[in-house]
Amino acid sequence: MQRVREQVQVPEQLHSGAGRVKSVTVAVLDTGIAYHPDLVGRLLAFSDFVEGRSFPYDDNGHGTHVCGIVCGSGELSGGRFCGMAPEAKLVVGKVLDRQGEGSCDSMQEALEWVLRVKNRYGIRVLNISVGIGDLKERYKEQMLRKSLELLWDHNILVVCAAGNTGPEDGSISEMASSRKVLTVGCHDGRYCKNDPGRCETYSGRGRRYDVTRKPDIVAPGTRILSCNAFWQNRNGRIYRPYVAKSGTSMATPIVSGAAALAMEKYPGITNEEFVRLLSLTATDLGEPWNKQGFGMLNVRRLLENK
Repeated sequence: MQRVREQVQVPEQLHSGAGRVKSVTVAVLDTGIAYHPDLVGRLLAFSDFVEGRSFPYDDNGHGTHVCGIVCGSGELSGGRFCGMAPEAKLVVGKVLDRQGEGSCDSMQEALEWVLRVKNRYGIRVLNISVGIGDLKERYKEQMLRKSLELLWDHNILVVCAAGNTGPEDGSISEMASSRKVLTVGCHDGRYCKNDPGRCETYSGRGRRYDVTRKPDIVAPGTRILSCNAFWQNRNGRIYRPYVAKSGTSMATPIVSGAAALAMEKYPGITNEEFVRLLSLTATDLGEPWNKQGFGMLNVRRLLENK
């Protein structure tokens, strides 16, 4: 697939106003968040839509890993394994249980919560590394879609995983099929090229001839190292502070973190302006659109000031 590359020009209005902001708040709906030194000072709010507990926890580990990719400080690695946007803040909703399972009702309640508290915590990005397939209750699917689009209309960039049920056409997660969602697939480029289990082999794909072309973008997702919810401190010795996980769940917070960096630099940017900037700066991998979207996330180009 060949695309004509436009010169990347940041709109003048994005430079107006107060200039760069110190941090952007990213909401994460997942399995929760555990205490981890790399995430100290990041959490602004937590709500449990599974068991109704009042304190932050993660009995699965997936959510903590996702949060680390977004904004981990790298404290336990001397800064080596930091997240994409280390200054970003977090608002976390637990919508999945210990087994990583959840309900549409919990997700719907969490989306409504994010909308209610968005101004209080300055939420600008919503990360959903959760795949939802075809639902038997179509009205619940429609409600979720409507809620996601409402968040988008309130200038919250909704970033959803394409899901891990590829590579067939139309295997993309239902949650990520709306045009008012930034859908993230997985591709590792030259990394892991000879690994038959690399993430791109099972990343969800859109339908080749759909009017709404998905995914929008791809990012690495194979063996991504991030915060381990079950790390241990034994008499001052740290054990397993990080763990590697694979999937579109890992590619998605890479894009969410990159979005937070762009929004720190350009506080006035809208969702539509950001998606356009993302599309113009992505690296074309020469793959079909329904596999790569605009191409590979290119953070350096995204943040260049031309």
